[in-house]
Amino acid sequence: MSSSFSEITPLDEHGWDAQWQELFASHAEPGTVPARVLRSERGLCDVVTSQGQERAVLQRVHHTSADLSPSTGDWISMFPSTGTEPGVFGSVLPRRTVLSRASAGGTSEEQVLASNVDTVIVTVSLAGPLRHTRTERLIALAWASGAMPVIALTKADAHPLPESAVIEVSALAPGVPVIATSSHTEEGIEALKSTIQGTVAVIGPSGAGKSSLGNRILGAELLATGEVRAVDGKGRHTTAWRELLPIPGGGVLLDTPGLRSVGVTSSEEGIGEAFADLEELAGQCRFADCTHDGEPDCAVQDAIRSGVLTERRLTSYRKLQREAQRLAARTDARLRAQRVSELKTRAHEQRAWSKERARHR
Repeated sequence: MSSSFSEITPLDEHGWDAQWQELFASHAEPGTVPARVLRSERGLCDVVTSQGQERAVLQRVHHTSADLSPSTGDWISMFPSTGTEPGVFGSVLPRRTVLSRASAGGTSEEQVLASNVDTVIVTVSLAGPLRHTRTERLIALAWASGAMPVIALTKADAHPLPESAVIEVSALAPGVPVIATSSHTEEGIEALKSTIQGTVAVIGPSGAGKSSLGNRILGAELLATGEVRAVDGKGRHTTAWRELLPIPGGGVLLDTPGLRSVGVTSSEEGIGEAFADLEELAGQCRFADCTHDGEPDCAVQDAIRSGVLTERRLTSYRKLQREAQRLAARTDARLRAQRVSELKTRAHEQRAWSKERARHR
């Protein structure tokens, strides 16, 4: 399915490469073609194939779990459409990365926001007060996905000293590029474009300027934007669903709806990356199991006393860790219950089969 340089297909424009070709060859069902999910809703998928955009119908099995159900950014196998019938969804190819958050309902389920993302742009608006705890959550979410995070400080033209905001936010995100941008003046847009690559997801709260920033990256007004309320700086959800759009010059942009809640997943790796500075300090404590709460020679408390680290950041770190641990415990309990249910079903089927066999002897 690989194309020559003189013949770029819609599939190529959406990120198709030799690695995906190899995965497709080893995982796809006979008779299927590769496609990428542009958006998925109500039993249907909008996808792109080498021929352009199409629709694929989901089968019942694809509603049973997050691993089988497609999300925006997934590469899939698809039975081609006919002249009268839409294509039929086959299976999801193994994902390289998964951007997800804990379910808003507090269950052990995770909501997949996007798949196969290479760069996550975390948007932070400078038009209002900075909310560091929310920013830390978004950074942890980005790191946990397996993609590379970048922080875009949007609406820099509304801030008197955007350079100071860059310094302030950089302290929250060790090793993460922080770029002040303005969709109105074009400030920082080229610098941001030179930092991102591959499939790029833009995340953040409503009113942070995600869609406006996305339009600057795309070089056209392709994403709907809305007004922000002056009273509280919040915006409406102008992006109603996740969708993929090719970026001129290479790459794909994935715009997402505003996140009202940012629940961390059961993986603590993203938290460790987001708080790498704190974890490095923890490694210097006298005791390996130091709780940073009164033990002697605690490097974390020493850093707080000297002003290198804030008490707020330690509190945020602890809270995210507790959330991840609780979710992991609930996930383990759900999986155990699911396993018990499967064993009971299997035992019931085995007994029924044995009775049927005995009856025919």
